[in-house]
This record gives sequence, C-alpha cells and structure tokens, in this order.
Amino acid sequence: MAESKSAPITPELYDYVLAHNPPLSDEQRSLVELTHRKFPESAGMQSAEEQGPLLAFLVRLIGARRVVEVGTFTGYSALSMAQALPEDGTLIACDISEEWTAYGREAWARAGVADRIDLRIAPALETLRAMPAEPHLDLAYLDADKDGYIGYWEELVPRMRPGGLIVVDNVLFHGEVTDPAATGSARAIRAFNDHVAADRRMEAVLLTVADGLTLARKR
Repeated sequence: MAESKSAPITPELYDYVLAHNPPLSDEQRSLVELTHRKFPESAGMQSAEEQGPLLAFLVRLIGARRVVEVGTFTGYSALSMAQALPEDGTLIACDISEEWTAYGREAWARAGVADRIDLRIAPALETLRAMPAEPHLDLAYLDADKDGYIGYWEELVPRMRPGGLIVVDNVLFHGEVTDPAATGSARAIRAFNDHVAADRRMEAVLLTVADGLTLARKR
C-alpha cells in the first residue's frame, strides 16, 4: 500500500491554508457566510472556500473565455470564476433551483459580473445537449448530482477544445469511494472515477483537495 504524504488537515492547519491563499473578495465572503446562515443543512453543497481562489487561478492560467458550470447552488464558484474571466468572457451556469441561485444572482450583480454569467434553469443535460457540438469550451466545473456525473462528462468532453480543462468536485465522496460495496452516490462516484481513468480523450489527475478534485485536460 502506498504511503500518503498528505498532512492531516487540522482546523489550525486549514486556517493556515486559507490565510496563505488569495483572500476572498467582499462579495465572495458575503455569499459564503450567507449560504451557511440561510441554508445550514445544505451549505455542504457549496464548494470549499479554498476552491474559489483555485478555480479563479485555473481560469486565468488557461486563459479561459468560455466556461460551463454544472451545479451552481448559491453561486460561490460561479462568482469566483466570473471574477477571473476577461470582460468578454462567458460562464453558462446550469442549475434547477430558482431559490438557491437567486442569492447568486444578487451577489453576481453586486460584484459587477452578472453580464458574464448566463444562468440556465433547466436539467443540465438538456442545457449541455443544446450547446454547439463542436469543441468550443475552455473550462467546465462539475459539481452537481453525483448519479449524473458520467452523463455530464460525456456531454462535456466532446465540447472541450484541445487543452481545455474539466474540474470535478467530490470525487472522494467523504472517503466512501474506497468501499467496493458502496451504494448510492458513493457508488456512482466510484463508477465515474473508473470511467475517467479509462477515458483516453482526457489526461486526468485526482487530487486530495477538499472532498477530492479531479483535473482533466483534453488531449
């Protein structure tokens, strides 16, 4: 068995990590706090705080202009990426909840990036299938219902331009992916991870960031 070199993430170490990452903007901080206050039982669906700066970093790193997000919740990750986009960049945000995304709309407007975000309230597969079929996307962030991950992946991969990046959250699913007898979402994520590893169209790495993050680059 391989030996992990990861340091145990204590509360003190996590605070240290956050303190040495780019600080959240006022709008990001406000949205994170509002989400935990308004939806304490669902706030776990929000991307981890350190993922906002990471997503922004990746947008800038690859010079992304056309971004898709599958699963928006209250809009923190969309806000983080939109703030990193150039003025003529576009982020298509896919979600099915008017209630949750309403908070995102308000934050995007306050941050001055609402014109960069095209929120589409509909099943994400429908939204993805309605997009041009040719490769045109620079970056996609997948953080929606886990049972749908393989379906979303199969719609996204052909639409990614060479060198485009797919970022996938929750690929460790609280550590439950190691159980061969896993059921429900953990079983779906196990199947997804195997699917990604076998996909020769993409070059992928699975990282122990937050609840597990896969970065996959179109060959």
